Amino acid sequence: MIFMKPPSAFVLEPNKIIIPSEWDELHHEVELGVIIDKQCRNIDKDLVEANIGGYCLALDMTARKVQDQLKKQGHPWLLAKGFDTSCPCGDFIDKSKINLSSSVNLWLSVNGKMRQNGHTRDMIFSVPDLVAYISKYITLEHGDLILTGTPAGVGPVKRGDQIEAGINGDNNLKYTMKFNVATQ
Repeated sequence: MIFMKPPSAFVLEPNKIIIPSEWDELHHEVELGVIIDKQCRNIDKDLVEANIGGYCLALDMTARKVQDQLKKQGHPWLLAKGFDTSCPCGDFIDKSKINLSSSVNLWLSVNGKMRQNGHTRDMIFSVPDLVAYISKYITLEHGDLILTGTPAGVGPVKRGDQIEAGINGDNNLKYTMKFNVATQ
């Protein structure tokens, strides 16, 4: 299952994650973001790494109740996953900091309580598999961002909550970001 988020979904610190006024909560999903460096179409998975420019820590915020309603109706999930500020992202991480053959730890806490803590080695699909598959059908361009999937522990956040997320890996890679959840 793949989906897209519009440019208005992206938000950086210190901006807030906005819950639309008629919704009561969102669900957090911490993910590794893969940033494409150069155009690629129908790329072999063995060549993927040469087309990656870097990485970022990202959140795939989801209006789960809206998503469930859309699923029941057989409709696309764009509203549930593509609303404004639904893709908070951290700073660019150079590709030399993350080796595709190793694993990095992704974690997320809400109001100081750990909710998600997992490793990229446990992802259902590897980064090369994801990029190769997507590029069979969609030409990937410089700057495109692919979110790779989330560890167990997805759950709700409400207005006033503080989300802190991080990534730890080889080469002393440690990166954290914080977002506050607000109303529109």
